[in-house]
Amino acid sequence: MASDRDSLWRNRDFMLLWSGQVVSTIGSSASEVIYPLLILALTQSPAAAGFSAAIRFVPYLVFSLPAGALVDRWDRKRVMIACDIGRALAVISIPVAILFDALTLAQIYLVAFLEGTLFVFFNIAEVAALPRVVETRKLPEATAQNQAAFGVAGIAGPSIGTFLYQSLSRAAPFVFNALSYTVSAISLAYIHTSFRARSTAPRRHLVHEILEGLHWLWEQRVVRHMALLTGGLNMINASVPLILIVRAKEMGADATSIGLIFSIGAVGAVIGAMIGGRIQRRFDFGPIIITIVWLQTLLFPLYAVAPRFWMLGIISSAIYFMSPVYNVVQFSYRVSLIPDALQGRVNSTFRLVAFGFMPVGAALTGLLVEHFGTTWAVAVLAGIYVVFAVATTLNPSVRNAARIDGSKAVGP
Repeated sequence: MASDRDSLWRNRDFMLLWSGQVVSTIGSSASEVIYPLLILALTQSPAAAGFSAAIRFVPYLVFSLPAGALVDRWDRKRVMIACDIGRALAVISIPVAILFDALTLAQIYLVAFLEGTLFVFFNIAEVAALPRVVETRKLPEATAQNQAAFGVAGIAGPSIGTFLYQSLSRAAPFVFNALSYTVSAISLAYIHTSFRARSTAPRRHLVHEILEGLHWLWEQRVVRHMALLTGGLNMINASVPLILIVRAKEMGADATSIGLIFSIGAVGAVIGAMIGGRIQRRFDFGPIIITIVWLQTLLFPLYAVAPRFWMLGIISSAIYFMSPVYNVVQFSYRVSLIPDALQGRVNSTFRLVAFGFMPVGAALTGLLVEHFGTTWAVAVLAGIYVVFAVATTLNPSVRNAARIDGSKAVGP
């Protein structure tokens, strides 16, 4: 593991990992908001736009478990570089098709699926790699720094993407995204630390290794509940982009204004990330998680009653303010518990649950918006929020979970 540093800013390998992901996140944010805009321009169908988001998340259901086991076997750095290159090639196919006036809805769906699949492998490898370049006791600080940077990327990305889309061409945001993946791949290539898992156990059948990760997570009651809770919250989060875009269009907003809504929302994420580490150190795990879930539950219904499109950004900013705090707390807690040799498998299991519901949320929202309108879509999803908030409040493992103390966390 990398030696401890006085500051993460002086940790060369962490900064290479961090900076590459900041650039690629800006690129991804720039094109992510364009997918539904492009599909709406082609089809005028919110359901088709919702299915695009759903397809992007389907790979979590299909590949998370085998990806985790394979990442623990393979060189994680090479996996991440290969995924960046693959995503760049997939995304650049959209501008090529636009150039030849050959873009179809089927191609957009295929690119979304390929990009989502490669992200599954990349993300699991990245999570497993972080403890190799950062000391365990600095994981909350590193996670907070990641969240702050990704929040800034979330501010810049949508505005850049919608500006490129409206001012240059429909292809420009995807070219920008492909370039960002290339930058990420180059930064990874310069990292010195090995990301290979430390394991002295003999290699077994892939299914047995997957089951080992499943068993470990199931036995950790706090981690198990957090996987389910994160899955529920992400299912709702997957609905937000389409709801914001359709609601804003109903209020007369153009593409640039829609990008501004997403950027305003990301401001809250940056502020939350800046204080997430402090909150994690000052308060116990349970009260933080329970408070955040209830605050988001109360704020979400406001999407249905906002009278001006810019207020959608303000509401998002308040909700997104709490998301990085939640991520810092649950991520650093979870990663500090997992043995290095199981990082890929356990995190892939966690992500299967945490992200596996996102296709359901995206597809369901598209259907609700198309057939019943955004108000009913928000009402249904707000009801789901309440269910998860109550379940988390009543869960004794969450309420009594220990803080991260020293080099590890001790959970019930």
